[in-house]
Amino acid sequence: MSYAIIRNTNYKMKNLAGIYRHNERKNTNYSNQDINKEKSKENYSLKNPGTTYEKLFQQLKEKYNLKGQIKEVSNVACEYIITSDPEFFENIGKEETKRFFKTAYSFVANYKNLGEQYILSAKVHMDERTPHMHIVFLPVVHKKDKNGKEIDKIACSEFWKGKDSYKKLQDSFHQYMNENEFLLERGKETQREHLTVEELKTVSSYEKIKAEIEKTPIKETESDQLDLVLAENKKLVKHCNRLREYCIRSANTFEKCNQYQEEIEHLKQENSSLKVKIKKLEQHIKDIYHMLENVFKISKTKLFQLLERLR
Repeated sequence: MSYAIIRNTNYKMKNLAGIYRHNERKNTNYSNQDINKEKSKENYSLKNPGTTYEKLFQQLKEKYNLKGQIKEVSNVACEYIITSDPEFFENIGKEETKRFFKTAYSFVANYKNLGEQYILSAKVHMDERTPHMHIVFLPVVHKKDKNGKEIDKIACSEFWKGKDSYKKLQDSFHQYMNENEFLLERGKETQREHLTVEELKTVSSYEKIKAEIEKTPIKETESDQLDLVLAENKKLVKHCNRLREYCIRSANTFEKCNQYQEEIEHLKQENSSLKVKIKKLEQHIKDIYHMLENVFKISKTKLFQLLERLR
């Protein structure tokens, strides 16, 4: 049985330019070896942004008078990647694949009463190993202000409020797709809230590879007919190549995880060192203020005021 896969990532303003170039295929070269540029013409939009995500963000913010404080560290947009395994799409065919993504788009527009107007872009990629859709939207919540007036507010933390918010998303998506006659199992839960894009594609490909290997085990050929031997050899080579490909992908994923872990450890050490330096500087500043108080015989408040004037 195939799975209904939906995965969310939150983005800050500085991330929007990069995901726009990737999703809308604006880059010249891609590090992702899965992308087949010759098939990129088969990609299509269920909602075309018409401009960059950054510009569209500003347009929607002004048009709908969206509230919420937007800081450099604020998550201002979310992105769903929606897919299943390659075998599922092969079995249902092109027309049903289109209906699958249209149905998923409808789910997103209505989930948590979001509203289609807050979807920036919905792009279906058919130029990679597994068809999938990127939906970028503003995490808008509908609430009342202090005066009881209805407002729309960009608030990622409120949109994903609660420890089980991602579990509810998966449950709701699975139920919605099944109600629309896509008989899929619920996406498997992991100990982590998110998978990277590469990990997600590895998982979705894995299910197909596993199923094919299990249903067609490799057997010893006892025939002395050359044609049969060659046919069995082709099957063996095909299975081995698929296993090799999966192993390479898995190894690359673990290698990246190890690299990230090393970077995290390095940053932790750097952070600890900076904390020590900050404490020393704070004490040094206190000593200077104390010395100035004694020398000039003025209070710390007046000293602050004097220093402000000298800026």
